Amino acid sequence: MRMQQQIEQKLRDAFAPLHLEVIDESHTHNVPEDAQSHFKVTLVTDRFAGKRLVQRHQAVNKVLQEELAGQIHALALHTLTPDEWFEKGGVAPESPPCLGGSKAD
Repeated sequence: MRMQQQIEQKLRDAFAPLHLEVIDESHTHNVPEDAQSHFKVTLVTDRFAGKRLVQRHQAVNKVLQEELAGQIHALALHTLTPDEWFEKGGVAPESPPCLGGSKAD
C-alpha cells in the first residue's frame, strides 16, 4: 500500500472526517523520485470542535506515529471543524515552495 493511501485509511478510521485530502508533495522537494516523504493533509471533522490547534495536530500525530517515525519527513496539517472549513470556502491554503537544501549541501 502506498503511503498516501495508508495515511488516508488511518485518518478515516480515527476521525470519520467530513472531508479528507492527502496530497503527496514529495515531488516538490529535494528527495529521490517516489520518496513518499512529504505530505499535505486537510482534515475536517466534528471531533476537532473545542480543541486548540496544537491538540488537533497532536491527535493526528498520534494516529500517524508509526509513519512519522519512519518514512514521513514532513507533514503539513490543516485541521478544521466543519464550520471553519465552510468559513474558508472549502479550500486549504497552498503549500509554500520548497526552499531546497539538504544535509549534503
